[in-house]
Amino acid sequence: MQELKQLLIDKGACLVGFADLAPLDAALRQRYPRAVSFGVALTPSIVAGITDGPTEEYAAEYQRLNTRLGQMGQDLAAFIENQGWKAHARPATGDWDQKTLRAPFQHKTAATLAGLGWIGKCALLVTPAYGPAVRWASVLTDAPLPTGVPQTESRCGDCKSCVEVCPGKACSGKHWRQGITREEFWDPKACMAGQRKVSMARLHRSGICGMCVAACPFTQAYLRTAGTTNHRT
Repeated sequence: MQELKQLLIDKGACLVGFADLAPLDAALRQRYPRAVSFGVALTPSIVAGITDGPTEEYAAEYQRLNTRLGQMGQDLAAFIENQGWKAHARPATGDWDQKTLRAPFQHKTAATLAGLGWIGKCALLVTPAYGPAVRWASVLTDAPLPTGVPQTESRCGDCKSCVEVCPGKACSGKHWRQGITREEFWDPKACMAGQRKVSMARLHRSGICGMCVAACPFTQAYLRTAGTTNHRT
């Protein structure tokens, strides 16, 4: 569906892929067989400013992209339904379970199944072109899309950039592979604690972090390509 992909690109998506959701529990994917996975890249100059922790610009960018992705998802779902298929848009940030710190549907999982990237040691989706400097959303559908080849293993190698910079020491340094639980290589509660600590210090409120996003060598390559470099504040 080139027209579908072009619709998202025209609205600002940097990456678009189609995922076969068969490996996921039917209830989690709301019994839809496929998903459109799409992401919008974070602004390079803003990412360059979060080496030592979040900034107000980064917090605003995070919210702005969430809103933008939500609208893109709604537009895409309407487009698919107009073609005679069912579709359900999942927002960029949804209803997190406060106990498990997990959303019911993982956009990064859909993206790995679409072959757009792999899960890094910090449990974020890493892409070759942008690193983890991308916000994601998904549209579940029964449209007969040509699905991509899933990414099933990490490509992080011996890199420990995100492991070393994490303020919560949440990353064990172990590699992700398809089927592994996140707790086997990453501690979500430690991540939240570190995130809260650095956010309170930098923004004087609990919020986001982003240090692992900026530290990733793939992100740094993206910044260099954009003519931007990381800077400390």
